[in-house]
Amino acid sequence: MKFAMAVYTYNDVRKVLRKLGFQIIRIKKHETWEKVLGNGTIFQTRLSHKGKRTIPKGTFSEILKQIGLQEEKFRQILKK
Repeated sequence: MKFAMAVYTYNDVRKVLRKLGFQIIRIKKHETWEKVLGNGTIFQTRLSHKGKRTIPKGTFSEILKQIGLQEEKFRQILKK
C-alpha cells in the first residue's frame, strides 16, 4: 500500500531548512537556500515567496531530493 504525501507549505520548508543549518544565499524571484557539508558536498534548493501556500506534490518531492531528505525525516524535524 502506498501512502499519500502530506500537504506542506513553503513556510514549513523554511522552518526545516533553518533547523538543518541551511542559509539564504540569494533572494530574487525565489529564495536560494544552501548548506555546505564538511566534505564539500553542497545542498541547494530554491523556494517561492508564497509563505502559507501549499506546495504542489511534485515540487515538494523535488525539494526533498535537492536537500537530501526523506519525507518521514522532514516530518520529524518539522514537529520538533
